[in-house]
Amino acid sequence: MRVATLLPSATETLFALGVEPVGVSHSCDHPPKTDDLPVLTSTVVDHEGRDAADIDAQMRSVDGAVYDLNVDRLAALDPDLVVTQATCDVCAVDAGAVHEAVSTLDSEPEILTLDPHSFTDVLDDVTRIGAAVDRPDAAATLRAQLSNRVDRVRDQARVAVAESGRPRTAVLDWTDPPICAGHWVRDMVELAGGDPTFQPSGPSEPVEWDDLRAFEPDVLVVAPCGFGCDRAVSAVDDLRAQPEWTDIPAVETDHVYAVDGNALFNRPSHRLVDSLEALFACIHPDSADKPPQATDRIVRVDRSPTTLSISHDDD
Repeated sequence: MRVATLLPSATETLFALGVEPVGVSHSCDHPPKTDDLPVLTSTVVDHEGRDAADIDAQMRSVDGAVYDLNVDRLAALDPDLVVTQATCDVCAVDAGAVHEAVSTLDSEPEILTLDPHSFTDVLDDVTRIGAAVDRPDAAATLRAQLSNRVDRVRDQARVAVAESGRPRTAVLDWTDPPICAGHWVRDMVELAGGDPTFQPSGPSEPVEWDDLRAFEPDVLVVAPCGFGCDRAVSAVDDLRAQPEWTDIPAVETDHVYAVDGNALFNRPSHRLVDSLEALFACIHPDSADKPPQATDRIVRVDRSPTTLSISHDDD
């Protein structure tokens, strides 16, 4: 089956199921083999080397579509299936635009629109994608493996919570302005043994600095959408400049983590289970199999601009 995917999370899952897409989005970067595939989308926003405030200003100034779909290239690839999403208008091509574009193609490919909002939705999409690409057995195997890993985190968290309670946990997916991570993140904080009350139950939403400070998080995870680990570390400076930064409990105890949001937390693919395991290590580091800095995707940020990182090979 010839599959075109217009979002990174679907691309990652397709490869995990043994299906190589014929075309991908400009944001698709995992696995590395995606670099060799035709790119079907583009954006008017310049992300390269820009800080959070600059990117936010660009997004707000766009008059019209943020993302463009190359319909001619899509037609030339002659896909049987096009995978798109309806979860976030600022993360990928609008689903309505995809349906409109596909309706003009003579080949009349099927469209699979993913719309996950919870952690369970994300795991269910593995099964949905597997069915759509005729890989139900591979999807069932992957889903079972993921469920086993989730159960392990749940069991570890149950023990950790019994011993030390649920640390107040805040996860941000943007820093200027601060945005509180929503959708599946609230579920993940609870599964990982944290107090999830700071996270919205719906989409990500802006949060006032005073509200974050008033929550007094014991753990602060900064995972800016689309940023790798180095840029996440730099983004923490947006928060460090805020009043009374050093009075936040997470800052006082050195439980602030800059995370590769591009690989962890932001994308609702099967790799969100990697994110769950990493989040558990951040919330309950003494109970985790590895410290949170055990991969180069997480950096523990000290109160000063100096950071500590222990890097090992990723799985």
